[in-house]
Amino acid sequence: MPLRHTLLALLVAVLWGLNFLAIRISLDQFPPLFLAGLRFLILALPALLFVPWPGVKVRYLLGYGLGFGTLQFFGLYLGMSAGFPTGLASLVLQASAPFTVLLGALVLKEHITGRRALGVGVAVVGLGLVGLSRGVLDGWTPFLLVLFGAFGWALGNLASRKAQTDRPMALVLWMAVVPPIPLLTVAFLVEGPEQIGAAMASSFSLAAVPAWLGLSYTILFGTVAGAGIWVWLMRRHPAGTVAPFSMLVPVVGILGAWAALGEVPTWLELGGGVLVVGGVIYASVRGTPPAQPAPEPELEAEAGARDVQSPAAAPSPSR
Repeated sequence: MPLRHTLLALLVAVLWGLNFLAIRISLDQFPPLFLAGLRFLILALPALLFVPWPGVKVRYLLGYGLGFGTLQFFGLYLGMSAGFPTGLASLVLQASAPFTVLLGALVLKEHITGRRALGVGVAVVGLGLVGLSRGVLDGWTPFLLVLFGAFGWALGNLASRKAQTDRPMALVLWMAVVPPIPLLTVAFLVEGPEQIGAAMASSFSLAAVPAWLGLSYTILFGTVAGAGIWVWLMRRHPAGTVAPFSMLVPVVGILGAWAALGEVPTWLELGGGVLVVGGVIYASVRGTPPAQPAPEPELEAEAGARDVQSPAAAPSPSR
């Protein structure tokens, strides 16, 4: 990629890594399920008014919204609210990549190469080390909730793969229409009107300004700017060139949480993180193919378009 495009990819990794800090700040003010629903409700309104329909079947949009938007953030926000460290949350969420590979094989009958199988296996071992460390320190529930969020992201990847839209940014924005109803419904049933009402009443104060800034960051920079730049890059370069930059997200997340919140991961967690990131990168990068004649420009463009649609090689825009 040109230097300017490489810098844009690095910018996305920074935006998405710092997004976990913004979520943590917002959770200090709002209940987790209500916060997740509010995030998408604010994003859904302009999508309905100004963004053209992405041209996909409704069932795939619903699947994408329920997996990527609802289940992912249901698990992530509850896990972080239950005490799972901010930096490690950015790491465990990368489990969506091996989940996507495994679900693609089971549901879509996609072939798993030996390279991908090995990479997924290494990533799973790394996740096990992180889970073991946190399970001993804080109990297993927060870790399993974040891991469930990664599973929801993988389900959303399958739905977006089936959608096969040529307007992926429109799909991302229209996806925001789906999560508010289930998330806010569960929030009112579980968290209750009194807790939500108290949080909203106290949010209109100077002390709550950081929470609103954090929510604004997740919407404007974590979703709109981050996803917009990512999709722009994916339309111009092969998935295998762009996708590995997403592995820098947990690096930024862990370093940011260390600097801002004083979260220091254990050596076991760091070792697990290296295995997760390394395994996902190894599974995502294709082996060296045998030499072939140069393809015609039209065929090369079609192949690039197919790569853009592959969630196993290129995670959907997130955070």
